[in-house]
Amino acid sequence: MRISIIGSGYVGTTIAACFADMGHEVVNVDVDAEIVNTINSGRSPIHEPGLDELLENHSGEALTATTDYDAVLDTEVTFLALPTPAREDGSIDTSIIEAAAETLGETLQAKDGDHVVTTKSTVIPTTTSETLAPILEAASGKTLGEDLHVAMNPEFLREGTAVDDFLDPDKIVLGTDSDAARKTLHDVFEPLIAETGAPVVDTGIEEAEMIKYANNGFLAAKVSLINDIGNICKEYGVDAYEVADAIGLDDRISARFLRSGLGWGGSCFPKDTAAIRAAAREQGYEPLMLDAATEINDRQPARLLSLLDRHVDVADERVAVLGLSFKPGTDDIRNSRAIPVIEGLQARGATVVAYDPVAADNMRKQFPEIEYVDSPEAALDSASAALVVTDWPEITALDAEFDAMSTPVVVDGRRAIDRRDGIVYEGLTW
Repeated sequence: MRISIIGSGYVGTTIAACFADMGHEVVNVDVDAEIVNTINSGRSPIHEPGLDELLENHSGEALTATTDYDAVLDTEVTFLALPTPAREDGSIDTSIIEAAAETLGETLQAKDGDHVVTTKSTVIPTTTSETLAPILEAASGKTLGEDLHVAMNPEFLREGTAVDDFLDPDKIVLGTDSDAARKTLHDVFEPLIAETGAPVVDTGIEEAEMIKYANNGFLAAKVSLINDIGNICKEYGVDAYEVADAIGLDDRISARFLRSGLGWGGSCFPKDTAAIRAAAREQGYEPLMLDAATEINDRQPARLLSLLDRHVDVADERVAVLGLSFKPGTDDIRNSRAIPVIEGLQARGATVVAYDPVAADNMRKQFPEIEYVDSPEAALDSASAALVVTDWPEITALDAEFDAMSTPVVVDGRRAIDRRDGIVYEGLTW
């Protein structure tokens, strides 16, 4: 099929490359000429394992990028993969996707025949039907349900494993009230369904929009719950990981997302939990469970620092922060737990030295005043303490390197380091 994607950020670039790999003819439209040129040269504008290889294989052939919206006219379906950033109150700002919908609608005036527009961005229920669809209909001059069809296809991509997540999904959610749109989306995903046997959830637009928030809200709450339990375990000297291994054998609970530690960050969990909480309050409902999940998550960095305070007064001392990205496998520092940790160290008067294999440049924009080094060994050299924030393989492999510290105090937020004689070790929740 001929597919167009508006937006070439994290989601747009990933799905464009994956659709091309599935055998579709894909055009990626973006207003940023530099990003367009990067994609057309076979390189990824974002750090994501496996994406460079897909772009190298398909760019210029099955996949092209352009700044020209007219490219959508030769396609059958358009996916809107644009940012919906959070406002201060947690609600989402849909101005970017609304502007794209208007430009897309104006472009579709020149197209004869049907066109399907599918929301890929994460949006609050009713956004597609009550906000985007009227914009598209008015701007295009087409009639909704006749020659213009809308749908919602939420993404479930994790940074660091996005390509694998797309090509081996646990589910494919197709939300629409249009038979034509449903058939088109089934045709789009048929190669993936045939290859993987992934279950297809055919549902309404609002249900599809809500499924994404429910999915992330549930996972965020699960992480916060095991962190709450881990914090209690810590008070009793109980190994929280042994407890988690046991309860994970219960198939009603499952073992996934039961690693207690420093909490969740990134762009999805914080933004999506905030957005659905704000939306719930707008409807007059108090989302107490999601509020609690967020509160627990927000306090984990302070708990890590309080454990450090038990062992070292870090004023004027060199302290190593190991890991800056919100998780391994990505250079994304959005809502990284390293940010409040660094802020807490600075408030204590520490001299911060930081290491991350890929995220240092991004963090440098936020904390230009701290020292960044190219190896964990350099960070640990002569440090009075080390805080483990992200469990990169380069960090989990550390052992004898701690002997170069002036005082080998290790406070581990990810259970990444093995306890041993010769270091003072504190785990966050064990």
